[in-house]
Amino acid sequence: MVAPLRVGIAGLGTVGAEVVRLIEEQSRMLSERSGRGVRVVAVTARSKAKKRSLDLRGIDWAKSPLALASDPNVDCFVELMGGSGEPALSAIEAALKSGKSVVTANKALIAKHGLRLAKAAEKHGGALNFEAAVGAAIPVIKTLREGLSGTGVNRVYGILNGTCNYILTRMEHEGLSFAECLKDAQRLGYAEANPSFDVDGHDTAQKLAILASLAFGTKVAQSAVYVEGISSIAPEDLRAAEELGYRVKLLGVAVRTAKGIEQRVHPTMVPKSSSIAQVMGVTNAVTIDGEGIPAITLVGPGAGGAATASAVVADIADVARGIRAKPFGRPVERLRDTIKAPMERHEGGYYIRLMARDLAGTAATIATRLAEQKISLESIVQRHPEGVDANGAAKKPSPVPVILITYATSEDAVYRALEAVQRDKVISGRPQVIRIEKN
Repeated sequence: MVAPLRVGIAGLGTVGAEVVRLIEEQSRMLSERSGRGVRVVAVTARSKAKKRSLDLRGIDWAKSPLALASDPNVDCFVELMGGSGEPALSAIEAALKSGKSVVTANKALIAKHGLRLAKAAEKHGGALNFEAAVGAAIPVIKTLREGLSGTGVNRVYGILNGTCNYILTRMEHEGLSFAECLKDAQRLGYAEANPSFDVDGHDTAQKLAILASLAFGTKVAQSAVYVEGISSIAPEDLRAAEELGYRVKLLGVAVRTAKGIEQRVHPTMVPKSSSIAQVMGVTNAVTIDGEGIPAITLVGPGAGGAATASAVVADIADVARGIRAKPFGRPVERLRDTIKAPMERHEGGYYIRLMARDLAGTAATIATRLAEQKISLESIVQRHPEGVDANGAAKKPSPVPVILITYATSEDAVYRALEAVQRDKVISGRPQVIRIEKN
């Protein structure tokens, strides 16, 4: 009989507690699928006295994460504390250096120190598994690292943050403002008290940096990701998208170009007919464009205790099976430096919303500035205000919303044209610009 895999878990929050429960409840199935038993033998957390709905009898309590990582009675160290630095970093390094395998859901740590940890795993023979770090229950790490190991990837993109997708869904369906939806998301627990990490796009950027490394064989480089959040999106943008056959999503996109690997996070218009456009609420989705095959879209719960725990336990089962995949699909020494494609050279279609002043020659001026940058328009929508107010009197001239959809052009050309239009003083306020991502 093969001895059971002895697991130590650092962190007993929502995910950690669910992992303990899941291993207990699914012990027979895990044993059958892995060829050996899986047993939690030790845990640690910030407070031992905290009341938890867990039966921890028969499980040792380590005095610190480092002590747990160094415990000779633990074969697999599971880090669920979070944070891009200590104590998670030192504890994982200690576990790997002692020959243990490590499972973590810590996207921030992998995005910042993943290469350093992968090197240690390769050197000392343990596994470093982090499926739960991106997309929770969606098996996108394994798909890129193992399932598509024989397929060249040209583009990987997706909805990687449930909070943002929930807010945009509510804004679209109910015509609410960003601020109203954010407040409700906080009340329901979908958004943190300080939501900037999610709504400003940084959570998505960390996940995208990891996916780009797996997809393209490059070193993880969060600094190479262009990041833009969703706070500027207004209900009128979502209404316009609907009329034009699009839907707005916060996407993380990594694509191979002749100029390098383009990595970007920003609000994006996607065709309503696309798979990614159908993903609503807190659900996540990732689409992979591979050479010689149709696009693959993986959809599922991207956060939450149960979803994240399922991915953690699947990684633990791989350790029990004896699987030791290279953390980033290739030996670290073969990962190439990331060549960052400059965002100003990004090419694609654009949605532009302008508030045009009601002056003679405004439309001609805008058209001239676009033509100077060789920007062609696919469509123009101008929303004329009513001619009289509620009392029947003629309205004073006011800015008129003008919506432009461009054919493929460069980012640099779009912003040069808009800067010229602003200098001409024929529009009021700042133009709204949203990139369009085709299927």
